[in-house]
Amino acid sequence: MKNQSVSVRIQDVARAAGVSVSTVSRVLNGRDDVAAATGQRVRKIIDELGYSSSLAAKGMRSRHNHVIGVIIFDLSLSFCIEVVRGIDQMVQAQAYDLIVHTSNRAKHSGDPAWERKVVAQLNGSIVDGIIFVTPATINLPTNYPVVTIDPSDEGAFPSVIATNCKGAYTAVRYLIELGHRRVGLIGGSPALLSARQRRQGYAQAHYEAGLPILPELYAEGDYSYQTALIGARQLLSLPERPTAIMAANDQSAFAVMGIANQLGIRVPQDLSVIGFDNTPESAYTTPPLTTVDQSIVTMGSRAAELLIQWIEGKPVEDRLYELPTRLIVRASCQAWPGHS
Repeated sequence: MKNQSVSVRIQDVARAAGVSVSTVSRVLNGRDDVAAATGQRVRKIIDELGYSSSLAAKGMRSRHNHVIGVIIFDLSLSFCIEVVRGIDQMVQAQAYDLIVHTSNRAKHSGDPAWERKVVAQLNGSIVDGIIFVTPATINLPTNYPVVTIDPSDEGAFPSVIATNCKGAYTAVRYLIELGHRRVGLIGGSPALLSARQRRQGYAQAHYEAGLPILPELYAEGDYSYQTALIGARQLLSLPERPTAIMAANDQSAFAVMGIANQLGIRVPQDLSVIGFDNTPESAYTTPPLTTVDQSIVTMGSRAAELLIQWIEGKPVEDRLYELPTRLIVRASCQAWPGHS
């Protein structure tokens, strides 16, 4: 015979404690008009019975639940894990709780309809506001506070992003200073502002060095490892292949290094590789990956800080918060032979 789960009601707590339902409610809401002994007895009964008040009902009474929702597509990605880690640090510091909504089904990737549906589901539920990581659309149906990380465009919601153009420019300039003249680029998802900015930085470094932008040295990606494998093979199979590749994120850089190894191309002796993210794994590849650090954990914590400010009625003045990037030089790049 199956065990039946019986939910404990507030009436059960009141009956066991020998008090009224309104007294239990006042204890739950932290009111100071309940005698200390009575409050202690009620809380003891609550613990013994395992009673938990509905967050949604609590929110209706107090206006805030102190719960933040995070919508993120794929928690298997190191970038996403680090973002959530940053959000969680700030949420804990501010005594909020965190609910993460994710979908690892590929058909939802970059699907604005799915994104709008999830926002609509969370709106007016137990969350006070939402952090959306890499949304493909700015057309999200919400009257509730929303902050985005790595948005598709500027202006719709307060957003946190890295100085992507400057970061990519610094990386490509570094390769050019090492003597590389054929620098490939595996791009990110063109729907995202970050990918477009990184491509701009790549182009800017070429323009300043007087080098042409060669279409055959660009492979469009979507920040995924699998798509980057295709782009890496495309670039490294050219009759005159690039001597260096900048990948729009670390996952794509890992794919480049994997394909290079399959083709017998040595990194960094035959090919220099730079990523973008500085995920924890980047320091442990063979060789360790040179990459652009974009303070991923800080992106998460800053987004949570902004959202909590908004929830608590404090002004959020800027619409786009840019975090600085810096080049982390490791062993995946070296000077091209003949460069002094």
